[in-house]
Amino acid sequence: MKRCAGLAMAVVLLLSGCSAGSGTEELTVLGPWTGDEQQAFLRVLDGFTRATGIAVSYQGTRAQNQVLRGDLQQGTPPHVAVLSNPAELAVYVRSGDVKPLDGVLGTETTAAYSPQWRKLQQLGADAVYAVAVKADLKSIVWYTPKSFPGPVPSTWDELVAVSRRMAAAGQRPWCLGMGAPPNSGFPGTDWLEDILLHRAGPEVYSNWAAGRLAWTDPAVADAWRSWGTLVLEPGAVRGGSTAALLTSFADAGRAMFADPPGCVLEHLGSFAIGGYTAVRRPVGPPAPDRDFRFFPFPGAGGAGPSEVSADLAGMFRDTPAARRLMVYLAGAEGQRIWPSGGTTFSVHQGLVGQDVYRSDVTRRIATTLAGGATLCFDASDLMPSAMASAFYQAVLEYLARPERLPTLLGQLERVRRSIGEEQWLDLPC
Repeated sequence: MKRCAGLAMAVVLLLSGCSAGSGTEELTVLGPWTGDEQQAFLRVLDGFTRATGIAVSYQGTRAQNQVLRGDLQQGTPPHVAVLSNPAELAVYVRSGDVKPLDGVLGTETTAAYSPQWRKLQQLGADAVYAVAVKADLKSIVWYTPKSFPGPVPSTWDELVAVSRRMAAAGQRPWCLGMGAPPNSGFPGTDWLEDILLHRAGPEVYSNWAAGRLAWTDPAVADAWRSWGTLVLEPGAVRGGSTAALLTSFADAGRAMFADPPGCVLEHLGSFAIGGYTAVRRPVGPPAPDRDFRFFPFPGAGGAGPSEVSADLAGMFRDTPAARRLMVYLAGAEGQRIWPSGGTTFSVHQGLVGQDVYRSDVTRRIATTLAGGATLCFDASDLMPSAMASAFYQAVLEYLARPERLPTLLGQLERVRRSIGEEQWLDLPC
Protein backbone atom coordinates (compact mmCIF):
# COMPACT_ATOMS: atom_id res chain seq x y z
CA MET A 1 0.00 0.00 0.00
CA LYS A 2 1.48 3.39 -0.98
CA ARG A 3 2.38 5.92 1.68
CA CYS A 4 1.44 9.57 1.30
CA ALA A 5 4.50 11.76 1.78
CA GLY A 6 4.98 15.47 1.47
CA LEU A 7 2.68 18.32 0.65
CA ALA A 8 2.63 17.66 -3.07
CA MET A 9 1.41 14.12 -2.56
CA ALA A 10 -1.23 15.33 -0.09
CA VAL A 11 -2.57 17.77 -2.68
CA VAL A 12 -2.77 15.00 -5.27
CA LEU A 13 -4.66 12.80 -2.84
CA LEU A 14 -7.15 15.53 -2.02
CA LEU A 15 -7.79 16.30 -5.65
CA SER A 16 -8.19 12.67 -6.63
CA GLY A 17 -10.33 11.60 -3.68
CA CYS A 18 -7.54 9.25 -2.55
CA SER A 19 -7.26 8.47 1.16
CA ALA A 20 -3.96 7.98 2.90
CA GLY A 21 -5.09 4.63 4.25
CA SER A 22 -6.28 2.93 1.07
CA GLY A 23 -4.32 4.43 -1.78
CA THR A 24 -7.52 4.73 -3.81
CA GLU A 25 -10.81 6.56 -3.76
CA GLU A 26 -13.63 5.40 -1.53
CA LEU A 27 -16.36 3.79 -3.58
CA THR A 28 -19.96 4.92 -3.17
CA VAL A 29 -22.82 2.46 -3.65
CA LEU A 30 -26.54 3.22 -3.69
CA GLY A 31 -28.97 0.37 -3.13
CA PRO A 32 -32.52 -0.55 -2.09
CA TRP A 33 -31.70 -2.47 1.09
CA THR A 34 -32.20 -1.30 4.64
CA GLY A 35 -32.42 -3.15 7.95
CA ASP A 36 -31.45 -6.84 7.86
CA GLU A 37 -31.07 -6.78 4.06
CA GLN A 38 -28.60 -3.92 4.37
CA GLN A 39 -26.56 -5.85 6.92
CA ALA A 40 -26.44 -8.81 4.53
CA PHE A 41 -25.23 -6.63 1.66
CA LEU A 42 -22.65 -4.97 3.89
CA ARG A 43 -21.13 -8.42 4.42
CA VAL A 44 -20.67 -8.61 0.64
CA LEU A 45 -19.02 -5.20 0.56
CA ASP A 46 -16.84 -6.08 3.56
CA GLY A 47 -15.64 -9.13 1.63
CA PHE A 48 -14.70 -6.86 -1.28
CA THR A 49 -12.79 -4.50 1.02
CA ARG A 50 -10.89 -7.39 2.61
CA ALA A 51 -9.96 -8.71 -0.83
CA THR A 52 -8.94 -5.38 -2.36
CA GLY A 53 -8.30 -2.87 0.42
CA ILE A 54 -10.83 -0.53 -1.21
CA ALA A 55 -13.27 1.13 1.20
CA VAL A 56 -16.95 1.31 0.24
CA SER A 57 -19.62 3.71 1.51
CA TYR A 58 -23.16 2.32 1.14
CA GLN A 59 -26.41 4.30 1.12
CA GLY A 60 -29.58 2.23 1.46
CA THR A 61 -33.00 3.63 0.61
CA ARG A 62 -36.32 2.33 -0.71
CA ALA A 63 -36.45 5.43 -2.93
CA GLN A 64 -33.19 4.65 -4.70
CA ASN A 65 -34.39 5.82 -8.12
CA GLN A 66 -35.42 9.23 -6.79
CA VAL A 67 -32.12 9.61 -4.93
CA LEU A 68 -30.19 8.53 -8.02
CA ARG A 69 -31.96 11.08 -10.23
CA GLY A 70 -31.06 13.84 -7.77
CA ASP A 71 -27.43 12.72 -7.62
CA LEU A 72 -27.19 12.69 -11.42
CA GLN A 73 -28.72 16.17 -11.67
CA GLN A 74 -26.05 17.45 -9.26
CA GLY A 75 -23.30 15.66 -11.17
CA THR A 76 -22.43 13.43 -8.22
CA PRO A 77 -23.70 9.94 -9.08
CA PRO A 78 -22.57 6.97 -7.01
CA HIS A 79 -19.96 4.71 -8.52
CA VAL A 80 -22.45 1.83 -8.50
CA ALA A 81 -26.24 1.85 -8.06
CA VAL A 82 -28.47 -1.16 -7.54
CA LEU A 83 -32.06 -0.91 -8.80
CA SER A 84 -34.86 -3.43 -8.47
CA ASN A 85 -36.54 -2.27 -11.67
CA PRO A 86 -34.81 -3.11 -14.99
CA ALA A 87 -36.98 -0.56 -16.78
CA GLU A 88 -35.58 2.24 -14.62
CA LEU A 89 -32.00 1.08 -15.13
CA ALA A 90 -32.62 0.85 -18.89
CA VAL A 91 -33.58 4.55 -18.89
CA TYR A 92 -30.10 5.37 -17.58
CA VAL A 93 -28.54 3.10 -20.18
CA ARG A 94 -30.31 5.02 -22.95
CA SER A 95 -29.20 8.35 -21.44
CA GLY A 96 -25.58 7.18 -21.28
CA ASP A 97 -25.35 7.40 -17.48
CA VAL A 98 -24.72 3.66 -17.05
CA LYS A 99 -21.37 2.51 -18.38
CA PRO A 100 -21.00 -0.69 -20.47
CA LEU A 101 -19.34 -3.69 -18.85
CA ASP A 102 -18.18 -5.67 -21.89
CA GLY A 103 -14.61 -4.55 -21.28
CA VAL A 104 -14.95 -5.07 -17.53
CA LEU A 105 -16.39 -8.55 -17.05
CA GLY A 106 -14.32 -11.35 -18.49
CA THR A 107 -15.66 -14.22 -20.57
CA GLU A 108 -15.31 -16.62 -17.66
CA THR A 109 -17.50 -14.39 -15.50
CA THR A 110 -20.27 -13.87 -18.04
CA ALA A 111 -20.28 -17.56 -18.99
CA ALA A 112 -21.35 -18.39 -15.42
CA TYR A 113 -24.78 -16.92 -16.21
CA SER A 114 -27.42 -18.60 -18.36
CA PRO A 115 -28.29 -17.02 -21.74
CA GLN A 116 -31.54 -15.70 -20.27
CA TRP A 117 -29.74 -13.80 -17.53
CA ARG A 118 -27.07 -12.54 -19.92
CA LYS A 119 -29.83 -11.13 -22.11
CA LEU A 120 -31.45 -9.41 -19.13
CA GLN A 121 -28.13 -7.88 -18.13
CA GLN A 122 -27.95 -6.21 -21.54
CA LEU A 123 -31.15 -4.28 -20.74
CA GLY A 124 -32.26 -4.25 -24.36
CA ALA A 125 -28.89 -2.96 -25.63
CA ASP A 126 -26.03 -4.60 -27.52
CA ALA A 127 -23.61 -4.69 -24.56
CA VAL A 128 -23.77 -5.88 -20.96
CA TYR A 129 -24.74 -3.02 -18.65
CA ALA A 130 -25.79 -4.70 -15.41
CA VAL A 131 -25.02 -7.47 -12.96
CA ALA A 132 -27.79 -9.46 -11.31
CA VAL A 133 -26.65 -9.05 -7.72
CA LYS A 134 -29.39 -11.28 -6.36
CA ALA A 135 -32.68 -12.69 -7.60
CA ASP A 136 -36.04 -14.07 -6.48
CA LEU A 137 -38.32 -16.79 -7.80
CA LYS A 138 -41.94 -15.67 -7.82
CA SER A 139 -43.91 -18.54 -9.35
CA ILE A 140 -44.34 -20.36 -6.05
CA VAL A 141 -47.02 -20.93 -3.40
CA TRP A 142 -45.92 -21.36 0.22
CA TYR A 143 -47.56 -23.69 2.72
CA THR A 144 -46.88 -25.40 6.03
CA PRO A 145 -46.86 -29.23 6.01
CA LYS A 146 -48.74 -29.19 9.33
CA SER A 147 -51.74 -27.31 7.88
CA PHE A 148 -51.56 -28.59 4.31
CA PRO A 149 -50.15 -32.12 4.09
CA GLY A 150 -51.02 -32.37 0.38
CA PRO A 151 -51.25 -33.51 -2.31
CA VAL A 152 -50.26 -30.18 -3.82
CA PRO A 153 -52.27 -28.87 -6.80
CA SER A 154 -50.60 -29.01 -10.20
CA THR A 155 -53.32 -27.28 -12.27
CA TRP A 156 -55.31 -24.09 -11.90
CA ASP A 157 -58.57 -25.98 -11.44
CA GLU A 158 -57.00 -28.06 -8.67
CA LEU A 159 -55.79 -24.88 -6.94
CA VAL A 160 -59.28 -23.38 -7.06
CA ALA A 161 -60.78 -26.64 -5.74
CA VAL A 162 -58.29 -26.77 -2.85
CA SER A 163 -59.05 -23.17 -1.94
CA ARG A 164 -62.80 -23.76 -1.93
CA ARG A 165 -62.49 -26.94 0.13
CA MET A 166 -60.53 -25.14 2.79
CA ALA A 167 -62.97 -22.23 2.93
CA ALA A 168 -65.92 -24.64 3.21
CA ALA A 169 -64.19 -26.38 6.12
CA GLY A 170 -63.76 -23.10 7.98
CA GLN A 171 -60.07 -22.58 7.12
CA ARG A 172 -58.85 -19.36 5.55
CA PRO A 173 -56.85 -20.61 2.56
CA TRP A 174 -55.02 -17.42 1.60
CA CYS A 175 -52.65 -15.11 3.42
CA LEU A 176 -52.72 -11.81 1.54
CA GLY A 177 -51.23 -8.38 2.21
CA MET A 178 -50.98 -5.47 -0.23
CA GLY A 179 -49.10 -2.95 1.92
CA ALA A 180 -45.62 -2.14 0.55
CA PRO A 181 -45.06 1.65 0.46
CA PRO A 182 -44.22 3.19 -1.98
CA ASN A 183 -45.27 0.20 -4.12
CA SER A 184 -48.36 -1.03 -2.29
CA GLY A 185 -50.24 -3.45 -4.49
CA PHE A 186 -47.21 -5.25 -5.89
CA PRO A 187 -48.18 -8.64 -4.38
CA GLY A 188 -51.38 -8.40 -6.44
CA THR A 189 -49.45 -7.63 -9.62
CA ASP A 190 -47.35 -10.76 -8.95
CA TRP A 191 -50.55 -12.79 -8.74
CA LEU A 192 -51.90 -11.41 -12.01
CA GLU A 193 -48.60 -11.83 -13.81
CA ASP A 194 -48.31 -15.47 -12.76
CA ILE A 195 -51.89 -16.21 -13.77
CA LEU A 196 -51.46 -14.62 -17.19
CA LEU A 197 -48.12 -16.36 -17.73
CA HIS A 198 -49.46 -19.80 -16.91
CA ARG A 199 -52.88 -19.51 -18.50
CA ALA A 200 -52.01 -17.58 -21.68
CA GLY A 201 -48.36 -18.59 -22.12
CA PRO A 202 -44.94 -16.86 -22.32
CA GLU A 203 -45.54 -15.20 -25.72
CA VAL A 204 -48.72 -13.44 -24.63
CA TYR A 205 -47.05 -12.51 -21.33
CA SER A 206 -44.00 -11.04 -23.10
CA ASN A 207 -46.15 -8.99 -25.49
CA TRP A 208 -48.11 -7.61 -22.54
CA ALA A 209 -44.97 -6.76 -20.54
CA ALA A 210 -43.50 -4.98 -23.59
CA GLY A 211 -46.62 -2.86 -24.12
CA ARG A 212 -47.78 -4.65 -27.27
CA LEU A 213 -50.94 -6.19 -25.78
CA ALA A 214 -53.94 -4.16 -24.69
CA TRP A 215 -55.06 -4.29 -21.06
CA THR A 216 -58.57 -4.89 -22.38
CA ASP A 217 -57.44 -8.04 -24.22
CA PRO A 218 -59.52 -11.09 -23.18
CA ALA A 219 -56.42 -12.89 -21.87
CA VAL A 220 -55.59 -10.01 -19.52
CA ALA A 221 -59.18 -9.62 -18.35
CA ASP A 222 -59.36 -13.37 -17.73
CA ALA A 223 -56.31 -13.18 -15.46
CA TRP A 224 -58.00 -10.54 -13.30
CA ARG A 225 -61.25 -12.48 -13.07
CA SER A 226 -59.38 -15.70 -12.29
CA TRP A 227 -57.58 -14.01 -9.42
CA GLY A 228 -60.93 -12.77 -8.15
CA THR A 229 -62.23 -16.35 -8.23
CA LEU A 230 -59.66 -17.20 -5.57
CA VAL A 231 -59.34 -14.15 -3.33
CA LEU A 232 -62.73 -12.43 -3.52
CA GLU A 233 -64.90 -15.36 -2.47
CA PRO A 234 -66.23 -15.27 1.11
CA GLY A 235 -63.81 -16.93 3.53
CA ALA A 236 -60.95 -17.09 1.01
CA VAL A 237 -58.63 -14.48 2.56
CA ARG A 238 -57.77 -14.00 6.20
CA GLY A 239 -59.77 -10.95 7.25
CA GLY A 240 -61.25 -10.53 3.77
CA SER A 241 -60.07 -8.38 0.88
CA THR A 242 -60.44 -5.20 2.94
CA ALA A 243 -57.99 -6.53 5.51
CA ALA A 244 -55.59 -7.40 2.67
CA LEU A 245 -55.53 -3.74 1.67
CA LEU A 246 -54.47 -2.77 5.19
CA THR A 247 -51.99 -5.60 5.81
CA SER A 248 -48.29 -5.36 5.06
CA PHE A 249 -47.04 -7.98 2.62
CA ALA A 250 -44.27 -8.73 5.12
CA ASP A 251 -46.77 -9.59 7.87
CA ALA A 252 -49.47 -11.51 6.01
CA GLY A 253 -47.70 -14.87 5.89
CA ARG A 254 -46.80 -14.87 9.59
CA ALA A 255 -50.33 -16.08 10.28
CA MET A 256 -49.41 -19.46 8.76
CA PHE A 257 -47.31 -20.15 11.86
CA ALA A 258 -49.87 -19.09 14.46
CA ASP A 259 -51.61 -21.63 16.69
CA PRO A 260 -54.14 -22.20 15.23
CA PRO A 261 -53.02 -21.02 11.78
CA GLY A 262 -54.80 -17.91 10.51
CA CYS A 263 -54.27 -18.92 6.87
CA VAL A 264 -52.72 -21.84 5.00
CA LEU A 265 -51.26 -20.66 1.66
CA GLU A 266 -49.35 -17.63 0.43
CA HIS A 267 -48.30 -16.61 -3.08
CA LEU A 268 -45.13 -14.58 -2.58
CA GLY A 269 -41.60 -14.58 -3.96
CA SER A 270 -38.66 -16.46 -2.47
CA PHE A 271 -37.78 -13.40 -0.39
CA ALA A 272 -40.63 -14.53 1.90
CA ILE A 273 -38.17 -16.93 3.54
CA GLY A 274 -36.61 -14.03 5.45
CA GLY A 275 -39.96 -13.12 6.99
CA TYR A 276 -40.87 -16.70 7.83
CA THR A 277 -37.61 -17.47 9.61
CA ALA A 278 -37.97 -14.28 11.67
CA VAL A 279 -41.29 -15.37 13.21
CA ARG A 280 -40.95 -15.76 16.96
CA ARG A 281 -42.46 -18.88 18.48
CA PRO A 282 -42.02 -20.68 21.81
CA VAL A 283 -40.60 -23.66 19.91
CA GLY A 284 -38.16 -21.56 17.89
CA PRO A 285 -38.30 -19.87 14.47
CA PRO A 286 -39.74 -21.74 11.48
CA ALA A 287 -37.22 -23.56 9.31
CA PRO A 288 -37.46 -24.47 5.61
CA ASP A 289 -38.36 -28.07 4.79
CA ARG A 290 -39.53 -28.78 8.33
CA ASP A 291 -41.97 -25.90 8.88
CA PHE A 292 -42.61 -24.46 5.44
CA ARG A 293 -42.34 -25.59 1.84
CA PHE A 294 -43.60 -24.47 -1.56
CA PHE A 295 -45.12 -25.89 -4.69
CA PRO A 296 -44.70 -24.37 -8.17
CA PHE A 297 -47.47 -22.09 -9.32
CA PRO A 298 -49.87 -24.40 -11.20
CA GLY A 299 -48.44 -24.84 -14.65
CA ALA A 300 -44.93 -23.76 -13.57
CA GLY A 301 -43.61 -27.21 -12.66
CA GLY A 302 -41.17 -29.25 -14.68
CA ALA A 303 -40.01 -27.35 -17.75
CA GLY A 304 -42.80 -24.77 -17.45
CA PRO A 305 -42.15 -21.02 -17.22
CA SER A 306 -41.29 -19.24 -13.99
CA GLU A 307 -41.60 -15.57 -13.12
CA VAL A 308 -38.47 -14.05 -11.60
CA SER A 309 -37.20 -10.70 -10.37
CA ALA A 310 -33.73 -9.37 -9.62
CA ASP A 311 -31.76 -6.48 -8.18
CA LEU A 312 -29.41 -5.18 -10.86
CA ALA A 313 -26.19 -3.26 -10.30
CA GLY A 314 -25.04 -0.69 -12.85
CA MET A 315 -21.76 1.26 -12.97
CA PHE A 316 -22.36 5.02 -13.11
CA ARG A 317 -18.73 6.15 -12.70
CA ASP A 318 -16.08 4.31 -14.69
CA THR A 319 -13.04 4.12 -12.42
CA PRO A 320 -10.59 1.28 -11.78
CA ALA A 321 -12.05 0.73 -8.31
CA ALA A 322 -15.63 0.68 -9.61
CA ARG A 323 -14.64 -1.86 -12.24
CA ARG A 324 -13.14 -4.09 -9.59
CA LEU A 325 -16.35 -3.92 -7.55
CA MET A 326 -18.49 -4.89 -10.56
CA VAL A 327 -16.23 -7.89 -11.24
CA TYR A 328 -16.50 -8.89 -7.58
CA LEU A 329 -20.29 -8.56 -7.50
CA ALA A 330 -20.59 -10.73 -10.62
CA GLY A 331 -18.07 -13.36 -9.57
CA ALA A 332 -18.50 -16.51 -7.53
CA GLU A 333 -16.70 -15.07 -4.49
CA GLY A 334 -19.06 -12.12 -4.06
CA GLN A 335 -22.15 -14.07 -5.08
CA ARG A 336 -21.42 -16.83 -2.55
CA ILE A 337 -21.67 -14.44 0.42
CA TRP A 338 -25.29 -13.49 -0.23
CA PRO A 339 -26.91 -16.93 0.20
CA SER A 340 -25.05 -17.70 3.44
CA GLY A 341 -28.05 -16.65 5.53
CA GLY A 342 -30.44 -18.89 3.56
CA THR A 343 -32.76 -16.08 2.43
CA THR A 344 -31.01 -14.70 -0.66
CA PHE A 345 -30.39 -16.30 -4.05
CA SER A 346 -27.75 -15.96 -6.74
CA VAL A 347 -28.16 -16.77 -10.44
CA HIS A 348 -24.48 -17.72 -10.74
CA GLN A 349 -24.53 -21.26 -12.14
CA GLY A 350 -21.28 -22.15 -10.40
CA LEU A 351 -22.95 -22.00 -6.99
CA VAL A 352 -25.61 -24.60 -7.79
CA GLY A 353 -24.49 -27.97 -6.51
CA GLN A 354 -22.02 -26.49 -4.04
CA ASP A 355 -22.61 -26.47 -0.29
CA VAL A 356 -24.24 -23.04 -0.46
CA TYR A 357 -27.94 -23.84 -0.17
CA ARG A 358 -28.58 -26.01 2.88
CA SER A 359 -32.23 -27.07 2.45
CA ASP A 360 -34.33 -28.68 -0.24
CA VAL A 361 -36.43 -25.52 -0.40
CA THR A 362 -33.46 -23.24 -1.12
CA ARG A 363 -31.76 -25.70 -3.48
CA ARG A 364 -34.89 -26.01 -5.62
CA ILE A 365 -35.24 -22.24 -5.83
CA ALA A 366 -31.56 -21.70 -6.65
CA THR A 367 -31.59 -24.38 -9.35
CA THR A 368 -34.61 -22.84 -11.08
CA LEU A 369 -33.18 -19.31 -10.89
CA ALA A 370 -29.84 -20.34 -12.35
CA GLY A 371 -31.59 -21.25 -15.59
CA GLY A 372 -33.25 -24.61 -15.22
CA ALA A 373 -36.48 -23.51 -16.94
CA THR A 374 -38.00 -20.78 -19.06
CA LEU A 375 -37.65 -17.61 -17.00
CA CYS A 376 -39.93 -14.62 -17.49
CA PHE A 377 -39.01 -11.40 -15.76
CA ASP A 378 -41.53 -9.67 -13.49
CA ALA A 379 -43.71 -7.74 -15.94
CA SER A 380 -44.40 -4.72 -13.75
CA ASP A 381 -40.62 -4.32 -13.21
CA LEU A 382 -40.16 -4.21 -17.00
CA MET A 383 -42.91 -1.65 -17.56
CA PRO A 384 -42.28 2.13 -17.60
CA SER A 385 -42.79 3.63 -14.15
CA ALA A 386 -46.07 5.34 -15.10
CA MET A 387 -47.53 2.02 -16.23
CA ALA A 388 -46.28 0.11 -13.19
CA SER A 389 -47.66 2.73 -10.79
CA ALA A 390 -51.07 2.60 -12.48
CA PHE A 391 -50.96 -1.21 -12.27
CA TYR A 392 -50.28 -1.13 -8.51
CA GLN A 393 -53.13 1.29 -7.94
CA ALA A 394 -55.56 -0.70 -10.07
CA VAL A 395 -54.88 -3.81 -7.96
CA LEU A 396 -55.86 -1.94 -4.81
CA GLU A 397 -59.00 -0.56 -6.42
CA TYR A 398 -59.98 -3.97 -7.76
CA LEU A 399 -59.81 -5.56 -4.32
CA ALA A 400 -61.93 -2.73 -2.91
CA ARG A 401 -64.48 -2.65 -5.75
CA PRO A 402 -64.18 -5.64 -8.10
CA GLU A 403 -67.28 -4.60 -10.07
CA ARG A 404 -65.19 -1.74 -11.51
CA LEU A 405 -62.87 -4.12 -13.37
CA PRO A 406 -63.93 -3.02 -16.92
CA THR A 407 -63.37 0.61 -15.95
CA LEU A 408 -59.99 -0.14 -14.38
CA LEU A 409 -58.79 -2.05 -17.44
CA GLY A 410 -59.91 0.81 -19.66
CA GLN A 411 -57.93 3.27 -17.54
CA LEU A 412 -54.84 1.06 -17.69
CA GLU A 413 -55.19 0.82 -21.44
CA ARG A 414 -55.26 4.62 -21.74
CA VAL A 415 -52.04 4.81 -19.74
CA ARG A 416 -50.42 2.23 -22.03
CA ARG A 417 -51.36 4.20 -25.14
CA SER A 418 -49.97 7.41 -23.65
CA ILE A 419 -46.48 5.94 -23.31
CA GLY A 420 -44.11 6.15 -26.25
CA GLU A 421 -42.90 2.92 -27.82
CA GLU A 422 -39.28 3.82 -27.06
CA GLN A 423 -39.97 3.76 -23.30
CA TRP A 424 -40.88 0.07 -23.20
CA LEU A 425 -38.32 -2.62 -22.45
CA ASP A 426 -38.67 -5.71 -24.62
CA LEU A 427 -37.17 -8.73 -22.86
CA PRO A 428 -38.96 -11.89 -24.02
CA CYS A 429 -39.03 -15.00 -21.87
